[in-house]
Amino acid sequence: MNQEFLHPADLLLQFINRIYNHGMTTTSGGNLSIRDEKGDIWITPAGVDKGSLTRGDMVCVKEDGTTLGIHKPSSEFPFHRLIYQARPDLKAIIHAHPPALVSFSIVRRIPDTRLLPNERQICGEIGIAPYALPGSEQLGENIAAVFKSGIDTVMLENHGVVVGAGDLPQAFNRFETLDFCARLEIEARRIGNPVLLTDEDYDIVRNKSTLQLDTYIRDTCTSEEKEIRRDMCALMRRAYKQGLFTSTQGTFSHRLFGHDFVITPYGKDRNHLEPGDLVRIENGKAEAGKQPSKSVFLHEAIYKMQPHVDSVIIAHPPNIMAFAVTDTVFDSRTIPESYILLRGMPKLPFNAVYNEPERTASLFRPDTPIAIVNNNCVIVAGQSLLNAFDRLEVAEYSAKSILSARTLGNVIHIDDDRIRELESAFNLE
Repeated sequence: MNQEFLHPADLLLQFINRIYNHGMTTTSGGNLSIRDEKGDIWITPAGVDKGSLTRGDMVCVKEDGTTLGIHKPSSEFPFHRLIYQARPDLKAIIHAHPPALVSFSIVRRIPDTRLLPNERQICGEIGIAPYALPGSEQLGENIAAVFKSGIDTVMLENHGVVVGAGDLPQAFNRFETLDFCARLEIEARRIGNPVLLTDEDYDIVRNKSTLQLDTYIRDTCTSEEKEIRRDMCALMRRAYKQGLFTSTQGTFSHRLFGHDFVITPYGKDRNHLEPGDLVRIENGKAEAGKQPSKSVFLHEAIYKMQPHVDSVIIAHPPNIMAFAVTDTVFDSRTIPESYILLRGMPKLPFNAVYNEPERTASLFRPDTPIAIVNNNCVIVAGQSLLNAFDRLEVAEYSAKSILSARTLGNVIHIDDDRIRELESAFNLE
């Protein structure tokens, strides 16, 4: 979605709805603002239900302090104003109280962004501001002082988080990614000690950050391809809604014919992808004018080596990723559905996505439809878009069940005799 021509009130409404609907703030909590080209600050109102806001509820505060609108500006407008004064380069601010980030704020810690490869770059350096009364000038001064040092994301002691950026979509990406990091670390600590990426791991990511892919001019799009593109976008929006993807994470692809396929683009919000945003890969070349996901070579290798696979997903949902960032083994023998869809689910080394796409692709035989990559992702192969999506969903729900079960007692897996019975009944042998 092109945000360039959206009015500030429309942008504020779009993102406050997204934050509220994903359980990242409450009816009365949180506030967003945009500073426009004239220096006016558009901000969410004070005392209005976050679940029923309209664009007409947004408030404009002029440079001279006068307000336009039917409500008062958020009670925490003072710290928005002070941050913009301290950082003229910032044009948008998000403040909210997602439960996971509140958990970190009340133990006065910062979530670690070194569990997965891209989060540190998205979030940047994170600071922490001392506690002060909400809405007070002192709180504003505490926060602005951290922003003035060049930091764009600030945890607030016993409060929540404030994120600034050059525009609201970028601020949201940082905010959502930091919340994801917080949730991932919390889940990981429930089952073990999180393992952090090393400098050598980040070197691997940097060395593979530039795609060398020839391009071609696409001249036609068949009705079948149009249907695949439509269905992919619908499932990606569903994956985002269910927390299987974030705005910056999650790759989906589907085979067209032979080794050609359609894949998600790099760097576009997964919640707003349209069929025309997807990238067709034909004879190893990418559709001109579009940049495919950086995992494109792995998808291509799977389609070349595994003719039974017609759809591939790479994702990072927090419950299954808790197993990826710890030494704990994921065992799918929990309920019949989990074992039938997931099977053995091996763990692969961190560099499996980057340095060894062919070797990794060779693993996805019919008896191995899904794998966890340490500190990286989960890779899912399916016979259709829905089959791959179902496997991802079942993997995340199974992981969530195991995490919860471990707080209740010892996990008891289905025994070998009953596993053989399942394999025979469902032709899994």
